[in-house]
Amino acid sequence: MKLALVLSTVDAAFDALAFKGDLTKGAMMAKDIGYDAVEIAIRDPKVIDVAQLKSLLDELRMDVVAVGTGQAYLAEGLSITDADVSIRSRAMERLKNHIDFASFFNAKVIVGLVRGKKGKRSLDETLKLFIESVGELANYAKEKGVELVVEPLNRYETDFLNTLKEVRHALELLRRDNVGILADTFHMNIEEVNIEESLKECASWIKHFHVADSNRWAPGAGHLNFDSIFKTLREIGYSGFISVECLPLPGGTEEAARLAFKTLQRFLKKL
Repeated sequence: MKLALVLSTVDAAFDALAFKGDLTKGAMMAKDIGYDAVEIAIRDPKVIDVAQLKSLLDELRMDVVAVGTGQAYLAEGLSITDADVSIRSRAMERLKNHIDFASFFNAKVIVGLVRGKKGKRSLDETLKLFIESVGELANYAKEKGVELVVEPLNRYETDFLNTLKEVRHALELLRRDNVGILADTFHMNIEEVNIEESLKECASWIKHFHVADSNRWAPGAGHLNFDSIFKTLREIGYSGFISVECLPLPGGTEEAARLAFKTLQRFLKKL
């Protein structure tokens, strides 16, 4: 398992990012600290100069492991399950742009907040739209060699797909081999009865992993048992990246990124 740091473009609407703003500065900071790769959260991939970014990351010898899409929902209200077909259509087009962007870096595309909320609709109605939309996206992504990962989010952020088991059920109905689960320690700490047992029960579906501590600060600043969580990841055979997605706390962006790296390295060295 290797470590990645979440970065974001300057128009980020989401506070739980280790670094907002200049991707160049963020990538150089991540490299200096010791991270192996970055994850990039982008509202609209068309505003990014792909060639310039790829050149920089190639020079730094850093990979892009995943591309976040949640800003499209937070800043523009785009959702792939919206009752308004025009909004759904715009959301689908945007995510296809994310997939195109990810294909340049062999990165995964995250389906988190952009899936939307259930609201007053039935679960079956929302799930049907989700499966139709993600199915179309998965087919498009397959042609590009891109994998999608769906992230269970806590109840305070959405009322749709909160736990690993709920996402697993949706993906079992979807039946696409290029769609998996992104597990996040912050959300699991709220929603899962037992983080380790939930990881074991959904082991074959977990394709990406996010970490923040119990308070969404950098790992090491809360009370999550990362030693036990990482041992479980090893037990289930997870060998992918661990991406740090936390508030810039304590002490600001760089201090939080350094604390996270130091804390996680300590536990990884035990494995």
